[in-house]
Amino acid sequence: MGSATSELSATSELSARTPLGDTADTGLKIVVVGGFGVGKTTLVRSVSEIRPLNTEEVMTQAGVGVDSTAGVASKTTTTVAFDFGRISLNDRMVLYLFGAPGQERFWFLWDRLFSGTLGAVVLVDTRRMDDSWYAIDRLEYHGTPFVVAVNRFDDEPVRHSLDEIRQALALPAHVPMVDCDARVRSSGKDVLITLVDHLYELAMAQETTP
Repeated sequence: MGSATSELSATSELSARTPLGDTADTGLKIVVVGGFGVGKTTLVRSVSEIRPLNTEEVMTQAGVGVDSTAGVASKTTTTVAFDFGRISLNDRMVLYLFGAPGQERFWFLWDRLFSGTLGAVVLVDTRRMDDSWYAIDRLEYHGTPFVVAVNRFDDEPVRHSLDEIRQALALPAHVPMVDCDARVRSSGKDVLITLVDHLYELAMAQETTP
């Protein structure tokens, strides 16, 4: 995994969405979780080397009073199952990305998505900070390593620092935090690189523990 970071960075040079190579034999599963409208679908779409699988549906009157749209009133579609994308780290290793649905009524799907997951990205919207609690709680319950990525929006009323957000979420110091723009491919890959580095450090620590 040590060389995975540089190989992940190199995918920014890809000019085409290439098919999976015949030599690929190792798949690493990553889940992107977070609140409703935080940008999970956008992140998967921006970094995937293939056309991502999306299960977005148009929001209708049936969701009024069920799905809270506070802070994301302009949102017109929503994920009802999961998003799926892919990044090839090298000829043999492939990163599979699963974006979890954000609405509370779909949270029952999360435990299934966490099965076999190597690590996770918790995407945070500071306008709806409370929506991050459930994702963090479930990952800690499953013992799944994760990083926190703060998706910065142009209309943030106040730009909180990462230290302030860490305190608000009661995150321990060993959990990495980064800023990102889920719309930008290079920014999304920086988030994944942070997660890969974190997983590598945890793996090395386990190997050196007597």
